[in-house]
Amino acid sequence: MKRRDSLLRLKRFRVDELKRRLATLDEMRADLERKLADLDESVTREKARANDSDIGRLAFPSFLQSIDVRRKNIRTTMTELERERTQQQEDLAEAFQDLKSFELAEEERFRRAAEAESRAGQSRLDEMAIVRHLRKHSGRAS
Repeated sequence: MKRRDSLLRLKRFRVDELKRRLATLDEMRADLERKLADLDESVTREKARANDSDIGRLAFPSFLQSIDVRRKNIRTTMTELERERTQQQEDLAEAFQDLKSFELAEEERFRRAAEAESRAGQSRLDEMAIVRHLRKHSGRAS
């Protein structure tokens, strides 16, 4: 019994752990999306500043290049996160299926044990009724 309980807890822990990983990946993706939005805002701000001075107009193209590199890196990271998230979702589905099949097997085992106990109890009651009936009728036959 302890072995089954431990196995069930282990399977539930696996499902919970995979859910936590998915949540972490979702948080990371949201953070990267915020960073992309921040980059867009900084480009808008710097563009306005660049028009104010000659140095700004000269420095703005190199600023845009650095921003493009950062965007590309963020998008690459997002693609990798999406791949990892897809794999984690597949692992979660598999772990959840494994957990459910184990839980169903446990429910079936409990149902069978309850039926066996019920049959044994009914058998004892039937035996007592037969003995009582025999005692009742054996007293009349004498």
